Amino acid sequence: MGPRADVRRAAGRKFRATRCAANGIPVNTGFNERTWLEWLVKVRVIVVTFLLAIEVAITTLTSTNVNKRLFVAVILLWYVASGLHIWMLSWSERLRSQAKTQVLTDLVFTTLVIFVTGGIDTSFNFLYPLIIIIASILLSQAWAYLTAALSFILLGGTLELSFFDLIHTYQTTRPDLKSLQTVILINGFAFLTIAYLAGRLSNRLRQADVELQDKTGALENLQALHENIVNSISGGLITTDLHRQIRLVNFAGQRLLERDEEEFTGRRVEDFFLDPLPQVGVLPTQLEVRAKTPSGVERTFRVTVTALFVPERGVTGHVYTLDDLTELRRLEREVRMRDRLAAIGRLASGIAHEIRNPLSSIAGSVKVLSGISALTDDQRLLVEIVTRESERLNAIITDFLAYSREKKYQMAQVDLCRLLDDTLTLLANRSEKISIERRFAEEPAWAIGDGNRLRQVFWNLCENAVRAMPDGGTLTVTLEPAEQDWKITIRDTGMGIKPSQLEKIFEPFQSDFEGGTGLGLAIVYQIVQAHQGKIVAHSGPGKGAEFCLSFRRSEPATERAGATTASHAGNIPL
Repeated sequence: MGPRADVRRAAGRKFRATRCAANGIPVNTGFNERTWLEWLVKVRVIVVTFLLAIEVAITTLTSTNVNKRLFVAVILLWYVASGLHIWMLSWSERLRSQAKTQVLTDLVFTTLVIFVTGGIDTSFNFLYPLIIIIASILLSQAWAYLTAALSFILLGGTLELSFFDLIHTYQTTRPDLKSLQTVILINGFAFLTIAYLAGRLSNRLRQADVELQDKTGALENLQALHENIVNSISGGLITTDLHRQIRLVNFAGQRLLERDEEEFTGRRVEDFFLDPLPQVGVLPTQLEVRAKTPSGVERTFRVTVTALFVPERGVTGHVYTLDDLTELRRLEREVRMRDRLAAIGRLASGIAHEIRNPLSSIAGSVKVLSGISALTDDQRLLVEIVTRESERLNAIITDFLAYSREKKYQMAQVDLCRLLDDTLTLLANRSEKISIERRFAEEPAWAIGDGNRLRQVFWNLCENAVRAMPDGGTLTVTLEPAEQDWKITIRDTGMGIKPSQLEKIFEPFQSDFEGGTGLGLAIVYQIVQAHQGKIVAHSGPGKGAEFCLSFRRSEPATERAGATTASHAGNIPL
C-alpha cells in the first residue's frame, strides 16, 4: 500500500473521529477504555476511603443524627462492589458495559451515602458532579446528560421522600418546601451544566487524542520510511557521534562486516578496520581500507566520511559509507595476471624454440662423449651431470611449449564426481601416509568441460597437496552446489603457502617443490579460465592450503552425454 495509503487511512480516522464527536457518538480510536476503567477503580477506592475518614471525623467531633453502623455498612458494600469491578475487569472484554455498570453503581452508592449522612445536611453532594464527569469521559455525551438526569432524580427523590417523612431521615435541619425545591432545582441545573461542559471537554480530549495519534502515526510512518531507505541502500552506512562512537549500522553494513547489530553497540568505528579511516575536514575524505571479518576473510572497502549536520544543532557526528571493492580488486588482479601470463607465454614460446635447437646439439654431443672409453671417473660424472641437466632443461622447455601453445578443448558433458574419484583412486596408491576424505554433497555433478583437461587440473592440485605433506596428513576433497555453480574444494594439512607467494601462485616458476618447474599451477589456471571457471587459493604458513574451484552446472546428463563422457576417459596427463 505504501506511505500514501497510511496517510489516507489516518485522514479517514480523523474525519470519522470529528464527525462522531460532533454527533455525541463515542470515539474508540485512540481511547484506551481499559486504562481509564483501571484508573477509575483505583480512584473509587481512594475516594471511598476518604469519605469514610471524613465522616468518622465529623461524627466524632460534632453531634449528628448519622447512623455510624449504617454508614460503615454502605462504605463496606461500596468496597465490595469495587472489588467485583476489579475482578470483572481482569477477564471481561466488554469494557463499555462495565463502564455503564460502574457509573450506575456509583450513582446508587452516592445516593445511599447522601441519605445516610443527612440528606440536605450532607457534605457529599459533590460526588454527583464527579460521576457525571466520569460518564462523559468513559461514555458519550448523551450518557453524561443521562447521568445528570439520574443524579437530579435520585437527589431530588431522596430529599422529597425525607421531607414528607416517607423514609427515615437523618438530617438535623428542616427547611420549608419552597427552599427544598430551590435547592433541588439549583443542583439539577448544576448537573446539566456540568454534563454539557464535561461532554464538550471530553470530545475535545478525544479529538486531541485522535489527532495526536494521527501525528504519531505519521511520524512513525516517516521514521519507518527513513529506516527502510537507510536499510535498502546497497552500500554500508555507519553513523557515529563526534567521538566516533557508533550509533547506527544499516543492514548492508552489517552484512559486509559479517556482524550483528549488538556487536556494534558501544564500539568505535576504528575497531572494525585494519587501516586508518579518513577524517572529516582532512583531505582525502575517501580511502581504501581493509577489514577482517569474524570468518577470517579480509575485505577491501572504499570508505567515505562526511559530517552529520543537523539544522539548529550543527555537526553532531559523522557518516561513513562503505563500498565493497573486494571482488573488483580480485578481478583487477586477475586481469593483470592474465596479461602477465599472456606476455610470459609469448616470451616462453620464442625462447623455447631458440633454446631447444642448441640444446639438442649439446645433448647429442655429450652423448657421443659419454661413449669414449678413455674418460676418467670425474669426467664421466661431469658428462652424466650435463646429460641429466639437459634432459631437465628439455622438460622445462616442453612444459613451456605446452603452456604457451593455444590448446584445443573437446567440450562435452562430464561428471565431476567421477573425474575426482578417478584422480583420488590413483592418488591413494602413491603414499600410505596420506588420508583421503571424499565429501561429495551430490552425485553425479554434471558440467560442460574437457574431461582430460579437468583430470589434469585435479591431478596437479592433488599431487601438489600430497607433496606439501611429506610427513603425512589429510587430503579433503569437497564438492557441493553453490547457486548456479559446482564448488570444489581441495584442502591439505601441509606446510602452507607464504603470503608473498600466495599473491602470484598462478604465475609461472613459483614452485617451492624440489625438482618442480613451477608451471603446473599456471597450466591449471589456464585450463580453468578456458572452462569459464574460477580458482582461488587460501593459505597461511603452517595452516595448510585450500584451492577453491567453481564450474557452471549443467542439466542432468542423457545417455548420449554419458556415453560421450565415457569415450573421453583415458590416462591422466602429467
